[in-house]
Amino acid sequence: MLAFNDLADFPHAEIGSLLKLAARLEREPEPRALEGKVLSLLFLNPSLRTLASFQAAMVRLGGGSFVISPEMSIHGLESRSGIVMDGVAAEHIREAVPVIASYGDAIGIRAFAERLNLDDDLADRRFAELAALADKPTINMESAINHPCQSLADWKTMDELAIPSTGGRFVLSWAYHPKALPLAVPAATVHMAAMRGMDVVVLRPPGFELPDAVMDKARAAAEASGGRVSETEDRREAMEGAHVIYAKSWSSTRHYTDRLADQALREELTGWCVDEPWFDNAREDCRFMHCLPVRRGVVVADRILDGPRSVVIREAQNRMLVQMAVLYRMLKG
Repeated sequence: MLAFNDLADFPHAEIGSLLKLAARLEREPEPRALEGKVLSLLFLNPSLRTLASFQAAMVRLGGGSFVISPEMSIHGLESRSGIVMDGVAAEHIREAVPVIASYGDAIGIRAFAERLNLDDDLADRRFAELAALADKPTINMESAINHPCQSLADWKTMDELAIPSTGGRFVLSWAYHPKALPLAVPAATVHMAAMRGMDVVVLRPPGFELPDAVMDKARAAAEASGGRVSETEDRREAMEGAHVIYAKSWSSTRHYTDRLADQALREELTGWCVDEPWFDNAREDCRFMHCLPVRRGVVVADRILDGPRSVVIREAQNRMLVQMAVLYRMLKG
């Protein structure tokens, strides 16, 4: 495996193989499998679970890792091309990434959307440019439009809970957040659930439609897997018979580069906070999922997060396990 940047790069059978490997490594640890191997971790944006889970995964497999982040390691990092570096930045990304990659056997890169141009972010140009600078296998630790490690963990979580693929109803719901957040998790999640073969419903208020490119990719995955993808503004319609509701906020694509217009649109939507009434016509055992971090009382009510519906901690634990499988396949074979 030379890269783990998008679930769409892998056939369904290969995803299943990774999930089986993750389960085996959980049951039957191999604490020396990656002895002598090093994972380089480049975080251009903050992290808790991704950082900790990759480091823990390498330790559990007998390898090591190191972390580079502008906030903790670099005094100014420039990424613009053709720039005269007479300002604050002391290091250019064109030298930094090859050097960081050279110290490890694989490199994980986390680089969020800059939200300056929707087309650039949909094409994941920033991540692609960074990955092209490394001559080692790459792992997408969240980019402008993708988060495959989170999606693989979510898939594993649903398998463990025996949530059906064929016939399982998966609701990806927009939720209120005071800030305009990236599209990476919702885009990856709708594709993952469609690839799994589920009946996927995107529930969102007007103005927060996911881009056509994201929905078209999900529909293509659904067509291949026997699933279905639709969208609605009607909460009751979306939640009818739902097995899962996955809450996540994202920015308005009508006002993608206009933060003030986005803010004005979302200010009227504080009621989009997942609470028990949302589940009135869902299945009795409908589960609540979220990638974390999550704002209590803003995105979801405490009684949901602390109650039996929530599987958010299980999702987070599965991040380490599926990443162990990815690293094992990538560095051991």
